[in-house]
Amino acid sequence: MLRTKGRRRHDTSLAPKILYRVNNQIRVPQVVVIDENGENLGAMPTFKAIALAVEKELDLVEVFPKGEPPVCKILDHGQFQYQMARKSQEAKSNIKKVEIKGIRISYKIGQHDLEMRLAQAVKFLTKGDKVKVEMILRGREKQYAQDAQIKINEFIKQLEQQIPVIIEVPAKRQGGQIAALVAPKTS
Repeated sequence: MLRTKGRRRHDTSLAPKILYRVNNQIRVPQVVVIDENGENLGAMPTFKAIALAVEKELDLVEVFPKGEPPVCKILDHGQFQYQMARKSQEAKSNIKKVEIKGIRISYKIGQHDLEMRLAQAVKFLTKGDKVKVEMILRGREKQYAQDAQIKINEFIKQLEQQIPVIIEVPAKRQGGQIAALVAPKTS
């Protein structure tokens, strides 16, 4: 990958782009033709199918190249491209991205602060996000890692009482911190 002035170039070749062969780009001798109304006209030589499309002032578009023989449709190519772009855009917009939100509690956290973190975690989980509960151990607190793990498990139990959750990653120690990952339970 080339670098230019500290910025990365985005490799556009990774995105699959579907290209449809149109009119004279279709190189097979015979194709199955579907007209603009959706009726199957059967198999015919490619040059006749192109002539039929030109006669109707439309394009012959290869919609299923893997067929034997390939399937082509008589339609307006520009309008077809526009519809395909809209379908892919709609599919992208329907995908919900799940975020991982972090809730950090300390070893010596007060009851009110714990309730506030609990309310925040419930809010994140009801939105459909995952919650990473973490506790960073400082100095002498590292000696009490077992107690800290118990506190995180108690926090998760209190969370389970308010909203149904799935523990994806149970509380475990990672260096100077203890973390657990919790996700909302889907029905």
